[in-house]
Amino acid sequence: MSKSTHFFGQPIYGQFTKFLNKDKILQISRNHGGERYVKSFDGFTHLLTMLYAVIMRFDSLREIETSMIAEARKLHHIGIETVPKRSTLSDANTRRPEKVFEEVYRDLYEANKSKLTSDSRQGGTEEWMKRLRIIDSTTITLFSNLIFKGVGRHPKTGKKKGGIKVHAVIHANEGVPCDVEFTSAATNDSFMLVPSRFSEKEITAMDRAYINYEKFEELTVRNLVYVTKMKKNLKYELLFDFMEMTPEGKMEYREQVVVFSKGETRHIARIVTYVDIKKGKNPKLVSLLTNDFDMRPETIVEIYRRRWQIESLFKQIKQNFPLRYFYGESANAIKIQIWVTLIANLLVSLLQSSLERRWSFSGLATMLRISLMYYLNIYTFFNKPEEDLRQMLMEVAEPPPNEELNL
Repeated sequence: MSKSTHFFGQPIYGQFTKFLNKDKILQISRNHGGERYVKSFDGFTHLLTMLYAVIMRFDSLREIETSMIAEARKLHHIGIETVPKRSTLSDANTRRPEKVFEEVYRDLYEANKSKLTSDSRQGGTEEWMKRLRIIDSTTITLFSNLIFKGVGRHPKTGKKKGGIKVHAVIHANEGVPCDVEFTSAATNDSFMLVPSRFSEKEITAMDRAYINYEKFEELTVRNLVYVTKMKKNLKYELLFDFMEMTPEGKMEYREQVVVFSKGETRHIARIVTYVDIKKGKNPKLVSLLTNDFDMRPETIVEIYRRRWQIESLFKQIKQNFPLRYFYGESANAIKIQIWVTLIANLLVSLLQSSLERRWSFSGLATMLRISLMYYLNIYTFFNKPEEDLRQMLMEVAEPPPNEELNL
């Protein structure tokens, strides 16, 4: 069989990690004390090993070591000189500060966010899309409650599992976290709603767990807009009430101006109520809360609906990367694995935005995992993966060559 039409002198994994600057990563590791007493397993090799494990969706240190032994001859071509032992990786996950990987993620995001913004596949050309940030959190359940405090108890055993809460903020036209913080699962979501982290005139969409009158008032003073969902039984003083009707005489939107009071805080807001109609379900009234009094009700509704982008992001990360099992039991090891997962998600998103072919994230992540250590050109292969298959089928269909027997 002839060589692949996409043959390349470096495995796909080596090309996939081209966005990672080895010198910068090692400097970041030195700055955080990650290179003290290190002989060979430096911060860059540590990152490459963990990225390999996360992309391949391995569940244990043994799987990582066994797979890398099988690929030992190719490791040099991706920047790994020796196969790391399980004990070496375990020690590194315990000792090298997770702040190293956090800074690598933030630096990688800042250097490449323009590539994500320019991807028209994110959808949405409205002016407010450029100003919209979406904030939410997701909880990753842990086996033990000793490291990160969980929330709630098991209904049968009464035991409480641990959990780490990942708080994230995304720009609506980028689709990857621009800001991330970790807390225990018991921490209230409003922890992440810090008005000083947002720029003037930005719009913030969030769910009702973030309702905090003091912070909402601070957002208003800073000329920031928020859109969230109303909680039931909120007490307020009604200042204005207006209802938009359809030509058929049915309610289309109801707008109210209200005042919330708590202690010394007095916050004026707008409630937009609309009829949410979903296929196969009964219509229901949904009330949104905002401090914007100028945008049309339909715009407020659309802004809130965009909030589901971050829910899709969390689902995407949990479905495509291993966050059920961890390669270490310490808080540091758990955070390292989550940061590396976020780096992997960012790198796949960058690859997705650079390809002409339209890939779903899950489809691209699966193909990447299957072909990770193949010597193929990453761009020509993922743009036209059918060419190799077509060539293989043609060669199989050809009759075998005639060979003369030497007697």
